[in-house]
Amino acid sequence: MSHAITRGLAMAIATAPFLIACGGGKADNPGPVNPTQCSGASCGVQGPPASGAGAAALCPATADIVKSTFLGGAGSGEVVQLNIDATAMTYTLKWLKSPIPLTSADVTITREGTQITGAVIHPPTGMLPTAEQTRCAFILGKGTGTAPANGSTYTTPDFVNNPNPPMILVGQGVAGGGIPGATVEYDGLTIIPGIIDHVGAVPNRHFDFYPFLGFASTTTDLTKLAGTYNGLLYHLVPSGSYAATATNTVETFDAAGSCTGSNPANAAFTPSASGCLTTGTAWTVNGSGYFDSQKAPQIGTQLKLPPLNQPSGLSAQAHMILGQINGATVPLVIRTGSVNLGTPALLHADAKVDDESGIAMLAAATPLASGGFDGGYVGADSNFKYTAALIQGGVGTFINPSTSAAEDGFGLGYGLPSPGLVGVRQANGQTGLAIASGGLYAIEIQGTVNGGVAPTSQLSSTASSAPYFGIGAQISK
Repeated sequence: MSHAITRGLAMAIATAPFLIACGGGKADNPGPVNPTQCSGASCGVQGPPASGAGAAALCPATADIVKSTFLGGAGSGEVVQLNIDATAMTYTLKWLKSPIPLTSADVTITREGTQITGAVIHPPTGMLPTAEQTRCAFILGKGTGTAPANGSTYTTPDFVNNPNPPMILVGQGVAGGGIPGATVEYDGLTIIPGIIDHVGAVPNRHFDFYPFLGFASTTTDLTKLAGTYNGLLYHLVPSGSYAATATNTVETFDAAGSCTGSNPANAAFTPSASGCLTTGTAWTVNGSGYFDSQKAPQIGTQLKLPPLNQPSGLSAQAHMILGQINGATVPLVIRTGSVNLGTPALLHADAKVDDESGIAMLAAATPLASGGFDGGYVGADSNFKYTAALIQGGVGTFINPSTSAAEDGFGLGYGLPSPGLVGVRQANGQTGLAIASGGLYAIEIQGTVNGGVAPTSQLSSTASSAPYFGIGAQISK
């Protein structure tokens, strides 16, 4: 990182299972939560939870959940619309933008524009500590639809034999968790057979799900964006064996959406002309309720293409969703990688490969003192796991939402030069940053957290030092 993390951060690693975030007590008096545990087929299928929406409801009444269609983005670089009918127990999901190929045969044909429908079930008894959480959580089963890119039928995995399925927790104004993942692989571009081939090869990797955050209410009024923001970004470069990069950005937007960046100098980054890491060209609104920007900045190391052995430049788009939650505007920026394999007759010299994709959350740069975002948060992360986090002043704890056991801990340091930016220091010395706004928070740590990537989504070459990134929604104070 380019700044000094505040020294002397308070440290604590919890030694007993607790989960204030999920109804285990008050912030100053955490109580134990010991839900009955189950695993695999022993859990069975959870029916409608006994409790309904009440004074402490985490999400709308069951019959009202269907009234919200959530617009948001995923760490895969996808812009997504999602609706869940909690009465019929079905869902509809549409990928508005996507870099994820439909098959391994052609990386230029993606699931963009594809809409799938399928069934949902509540998590099995014991997976979450409270009945209210279970009522508001939905595991997404097999979804089926027609891909407009080639007219094929596109299907995602069903509940059966899916050890780490996509699951969405619906809240008051937000939906977060995971959307259907994919298996990604590409043999690479052949320019001269046997001499120059496998250019840009992408190793086989299965993603159980992709971390997702969506808003029930969004706006296309750019005047609500005006101001200075701290941002945390997390991007993957598939053609670089999924190399991951996480960093922070400080950016100021005017009432027309023009961006001016104030970012640390990093020779590996390719920011916009104005110094921004989220925004390329000027934002333009589209018909789906969000904004597009061309020539999105890069923070990852890019594929070098023959014959000049140089990156092909900026060709990906950025997309900004202006979420409206708890009186705050929370910008979510999705970078959608782009691949154009060029013309065979020209030996693909005109190829454009900018496959870096990822997600960023921005939070208004307003002062945030210790205790300013205390509470319990749930969400998903770059480990392809569902996580809970408990924030208490200068101490944070990652907690397994199924077992209520503490998994990792970190200290928090307030008062960094950019207001609202919070320093993070893990027990083993790894550092990072956190931000919060409107009941949402994001965190990045430059190192392994919570045991690393879930085994079912690992790549053998994944570096153990890959940065960690997570987003969560507050469910208790």
